[in-house]
Amino acid sequence: MLDYPIEASCQCGQVRYKLLQPPVKVIACHCKECQKLATGPFSVTAIMPASHIEFTGEMKEWSRLADSGNTNTATFCPNCGTRIYHYNPADPEVIKLKLKPVGLTDDKVFEPTAHLWVSEKLSWCVLPEGVPAFDKQG
Repeated sequence: MLDYPIEASCQCGQVRYKLLQPPVKVIACHCKECQKLATGPFSVTAIMPASHIEFTGEMKEWSRLADSGNTNTATFCPNCGTRIYHYNPADPEVIKLKLKPVGLTDDKVFEPTAHLWVSEKLSWCVLPEGVPAFDKQG
């Protein structure tokens, strides 16, 4: 059992957050856009109600149209550029926290419960057994 709140920050520490309750789900996305975002084989995202997290610090936003047709707005630290979370302006109550689970006392809270867009995954990336995997969004 984890103790909440769990606290984290961007790379420079200017933006901080407190996770008040566990995420609803945690996904690893292997789409090309998430590979760019993570500068790695996939990104890890914790999905939760906005009421389950508190943010402090200044953030800037950037938006793009997703393959789903929804607007994907990204928030980030204007100092170090770390992505903090994404959201759809049509549904601002759902936060998609972009995880860099480093330095946590227990990183199990951010273990992916599903892998998405595995049709675009890098050939050398091996998926764990027993975790649901979907060719596209899922």
